[in-house]
Amino acid sequence: MKTVAYISLLFAFALGSAAVASDYTIVINRETHQDAPWQRVVEALRQRHADADVVFWDQDVQECLEALRSQHPRYSCFVATPQQANRDFVAAVHQVTRQLDSDPYTDTQWGIITGFDAAGALRTAQQNEPLTVSHVAAGTEIALEMCSSGVWFDELVKSKTVSKAKGDAARQQQGPADTTHALAKSLSDNTADLFVTSGHATQRDWQIGFRYRNGTFRSKAGKMFGVTTDGERFEIQSDNPKVYLAVGNCLMGDIDGPDAMALAWMNQLGVRQMVGYTVVTWYGYGGWGLLDYFVEQPGRYTLAEAFHANHHALIHRLDTCFDDIVDAELQVGTRPAVSTTPNSHGKSLGLTAHDGAGLLWDRDVVAFYGDPAWQAQMEEQPKAYDQKLLINGNHYTLVITPNRGEDSFKLINTNGAQRGWRPIVELLPHRIQQIQLIDGDELTPVITDDFILVPNPRDCDPNREYRVEFTATRVP
Repeated sequence: MKTVAYISLLFAFALGSAAVASDYTIVINRETHQDAPWQRVVEALRQRHADADVVFWDQDVQECLEALRSQHPRYSCFVATPQQANRDFVAAVHQVTRQLDSDPYTDTQWGIITGFDAAGALRTAQQNEPLTVSHVAAGTEIALEMCSSGVWFDELVKSKTVSKAKGDAARQQQGPADTTHALAKSLSDNTADLFVTSGHATQRDWQIGFRYRNGTFRSKAGKMFGVTTDGERFEIQSDNPKVYLAVGNCLMGDIDGPDAMALAWMNQLGVRQMVGYTVVTWYGYGGWGLLDYFVEQPGRYTLAEAFHANHHALIHRLDTCFDDIVDAELQVGTRPAVSTTPNSHGKSLGLTAHDGAGLLWDRDVVAFYGDPAWQAQMEEQPKAYDQKLLINGNHYTLVITPNRGEDSFKLINTNGAQRGWRPIVELLPHRIQQIQLIDGDELTPVITDDFILVPNPRDCDPNREYRVEFTATRVP
C-alpha cells in the first residue's frame, strides 16, 4: 500500500496548482450559454453561489481543464443540455475532475445540471432549501434500521414488503404481488424524500421485479408512467423535492434522447439529485456503495459527499490493490485492455482480475445529476462508528470510535453487489498542504488536500480509539 511518502509527494504539485482558489465554478458550453433559457440556469446558480466563476468550452468539455486547475474549486457544476449530457459527457467530467492535481482522486465535488428542457434544469438550479431525508421508499431491500421511516418492496420475493414507522422497528408484511401502484403511490403521495431502485432497466423503463414477473415504470417525453402486469397504464407525478439512487439499475443514468428515464425522473417526479449508471452494470461498486455511505451512515454526508466518498474508495482500491491501472484509458462501456491482476495487497484481500476489470468498468460511468453544493442529508441516526475531526491551528486529528463492538466496521446490509468494508472517509472543511503525519501510520491513511481516507480496519478492537494525527497548513 502507499505510504506517507507518497502523500507528501502529492502536495509538491498541489501547492502551486491551488494558489488561486474558488469555491464554486460553473462549466457550460459557450454556445449553450448564449441561449437565453440556459443562460437563466447559470444566472440562478450565480445568485445562489455568490462567488461562482463561469468557465466555457466549445468542442469538448476537456477544454475547461486548465481553468479548473487554476481555480481548483470545491464545487464544479456542469450545466448541459440533454443532448450534451450523454454517457461520453459523464465520462469526460469524471476524467477532467481527476486531473486538477497529481493524485489519482477526484479533486472537486461535481454535479451535472440538465433537464428535459431548460425550465426543468432551472428548477434544479433554483432549489435552495436543504433536504432532510426523513422517509425512504425503495424497490429493493435497504437498511431501514438506519432510516427514520420508510418502506421497501422486495424485487426478489413476490409480495414481500418491509416498512418502518418513525420511532418503531421495521416490520415485514404481505404486500401486493404487483407493486407498480404501491411504488407509484410512495412517490405521488409526496412523502418520499429518497427513492432507491435496482433490477433490470433500460434508458426507457424500469422492470420492477428481478426474480418474478411484476410491472414496469416507463418514460416518454419527460413523463413517467406505470404499467401493471395486466396492462393498465397510468401517469406518475410527484412535486416534492427528493433524491434518487438507481444503485443497481443498468442504463438508468444514460440520457440518450428525450425519452430517457433520467429526464422523466427530474422533470415529473421532483428529483433534484440523482445517481445512476450510464452503461450496463455488472460489477456494482460505483452504485451500491452509495448505500454504504449515504443511507448507512445517516447524517454524516450530503448525497454529493457520499457519491464522492464512494468514488474515492473506488480509486483507492484501484490504486493500492492493482499496479499501474488506476489511470488506464478505456472507452466507456468496453472491457479494459490492460492486465487487471491484483498485486500482493489486493490478493491478501481476496481480489482477482475480475475485480480490477469491474472497478475500471465502474470508474467513469456513474452519473451524478444535480447541484453538488445542494444539501440533501439523511435524518441523523446513531451510527456504527463515530468519526470526529479536531483542528487546532495546524494540528489535525481524526478520531474514530467504534459503537457496535467487534461489528463496528462490518457491513450493515448485504443486499446488492460489492457491499461493505468501505474505507472511512473524512472530508476536510478546507484545502490543506505541506502534510506531515504524526500518528496513525499503522492504519495506512491517505491524506490529500481535501479529504482523509482510512482503509477499513475490518478486525475491530472495540476498546480502541483509532486516531490519525498530522500537521498541515491551510491553502490560502
